[in-house]
Amino acid sequence: MDKSATKRIVSLDILKGLVMILMTLDHVRDYFHFDAFFFDPTDLSQTSPLLFMTRFVTHFCAPVFVMLAGTSAFLVGRRMNKNELSVWLLKRGLWLIFLEITVIRFAWVFNLTLTPVWLGVIWAIGAGMMTLALFIRLPKYFSLGLAALMIFGHNALDGFHPEGNEFLASVWRMLHIRSQILLGDLQINIIYPVIPWLGLMIVGYYFGSLYQPEYNRSRRLRILLYSGFSCLLLFVVLRFDNLYGDPSPWIKQSSPIFSFLSFINVTKYPPSLLYLLITIGPSLLFLNLFERFDFNWLKPVITIGRVPMFWYILHLYLIHFVAMIAAVLTGYTFSDMILTRFVIREPQLKGYGFELWAVYLFWIGICLFLYPISRWYDNYKRTNRDKWWLSYL
Repeated sequence: MDKSATKRIVSLDILKGLVMILMTLDHVRDYFHFDAFFFDPTDLSQTSPLLFMTRFVTHFCAPVFVMLAGTSAFLVGRRMNKNELSVWLLKRGLWLIFLEITVIRFAWVFNLTLTPVWLGVIWAIGAGMMTLALFIRLPKYFSLGLAALMIFGHNALDGFHPEGNEFLASVWRMLHIRSQILLGDLQINIIYPVIPWLGLMIVGYYFGSLYQPEYNRSRRLRILLYSGFSCLLLFVVLRFDNLYGDPSPWIKQSSPIFSFLSFINVTKYPPSLLYLLITIGPSLLFLNLFERFDFNWLKPVITIGRVPMFWYILHLYLIHFVAMIAAVLTGYTFSDMILTRFVIREPQLKGYGFELWAVYLFWIGICLFLYPISRWYDNYKRTNRDKWWLSYL
């Protein structure tokens, strides 16, 4: 049966579920891994291949999350006219930004102070949706052209770093530079500058047209296959001679495996062209695979993919709470896990943490704990479609 003809698109739910599980691994590593407090897992001078790949596989999360947010907007828009969809996108975007700076921020720090504010992936999706409310009114190919310019061209501006807190400098940081903005005593940390992410969301929006019930399934599978391989081929061509697309060139290392790690060690903040190519390319191939074969045995993953925002918020609170208990049991105090900055930056926690194998055990345990709660919520959503507020979580 053509999965696109069903109310839910199973292949998209599988991919969303997988990236939510991988995202959980990344955040568990932040709160539980001993080495996280001393060096970045992609630092080739200190990392191990397993630790590097533990971080690398989680690179798929944000691009898939952002692109499929655009796809979801397209599918929602099939039930609305352009005016209604624009309003929906504006409200949804504002809601996500509100969640980012309140509910989600508190999950990261367990601290009621107002500063610093972190603008992370949920902010990027919210800002992208609000901007998409305008872009859907523009001609399709004009919007896609601007999206391509953002994705392919933004690395040409990597060297432009205006100084100071003047308005235009602050706007540029918010658009393209991972940095800080000071508004009086309020510190805003821009983790996800919006330009490349907005381009990806626009592409994701029009990507949704492939999943209209009337769209030819064989053609969709060919597009997924050819587009996925094209992204990977372009990545290799651009990366091989460090031609363009990432501010950090790869360098031959002392061993073949570390040379390979250097080759795929791409920049996430902001996402370089090569970062997007090496993550979106395989994701398209996975979508092709998920639609060709029966993956109903992945029902738990499908369930998670149906409630990604619910999982996202819940997993942050659970990880931080369990980390607080772990800290107390290993000689620290509850207050050590009430944070004023991102957890791995807290000086009082240096020396806390566990080996990587224990991180994986914490990850599995947290996923197993969250799954039945997510299954309950998914069932609740499906049996209470009349409750409008459920669409916001």
